Amino acid sequence: MSGMGAHGPVEGARLAAALRELRGRTGLSLAALATKTAYSKSSWERYLNGKSLPPREAVEALCRLAGERGGRVAALWELADAAWSGRGRSAERTSEEDVREGAAPPLDEGGDAAQRPEDVPRSAPPSGVRRVTLVVGVALALVAAAVLVVVLEWRAGTGGAGRQANTAVSSAPSARTGCHGASCDGQDPLFMLCGGEGLVTTVLRRTTTGGRHLQVRYSKACGAAWGRLRGGRIGDRLELRAPGGSSQNTRVTDRFDADGYVFTPMAAASGPEKLRVCLRPAGGGPAECFRTS
Repeated sequence: MSGMGAHGPVEGARLAAALRELRGRTGLSLAALATKTAYSKSSWERYLNGKSLPPREAVEALCRLAGERGGRVAALWELADAAWSGRGRSAERTSEEDVREGAAPPLDEGGDAAQRPEDVPRSAPPSGVRRVTLVVGVALALVAAAVLVVVLEWRAGTGGAGRQANTAVSSAPSARTGCHGASCDGQDPLFMLCGGEGLVTTVLRRTTTGGRHLQVRYSKACGAAWGRLRGGRIGDRLELRAPGGSSQNTRVTDRFDADGYVFTPMAAASGPEKLRVCLRPAGGGPAECFRTS
């Protein structure tokens, strides 16, 4: 069953993370994205924040602009669409109703009990059961195929050399996340499900002299940390450094970033201690850095 986040199911958050990655690859602002597609700036804001499910055509348009083949993102959209629409729950309810109807058959025109399910030959199950079985079977097959595509694309994206480099540190994803340890380096925490409920802790909160709000987030399930910035200015750069030298950074590129949160990719970290986050403000000026205990 899908978990629910602040705006919707985790499948929706994972799709939104992939769309943000594609938008970053295009280098387009939200306004420019609106001029190149059939969808408005406000619509893209909702899609990229995971507030609503984008139409499949919007996802395909962004894939074309980013030069993405679309197989991985299309699979994520299928999973998000199934979770948002609740098709799985509808199928379960239909199945339960058919079972209840079969448990107490109505009387026929002569006053005798209608034929019970156990009286029906094994070769001819009730039509309602056949219908539900078919619907559920097809739905499960579609979800399984979509998950397989995501896994294969993710494995392909790590590359052979990258997998060899990660063998020194445990890189096997947990049962609930897409990476762990060194394999999380440079990955999006939402896309890898490391920021899910119960999986992440905010280990540092600070406000800079300019009023920006900095956070350091740590996921024990993923063995990784990332920095997060709210209230930034266009051109601000946020950097997170973990013990051992692993460093990740991000930049506030437009008003969409400035109005919401931006966060760095993940850096592998064995614990929440000695993580260092720095804000390098737009236009120069001294950096403001903070460290976890």
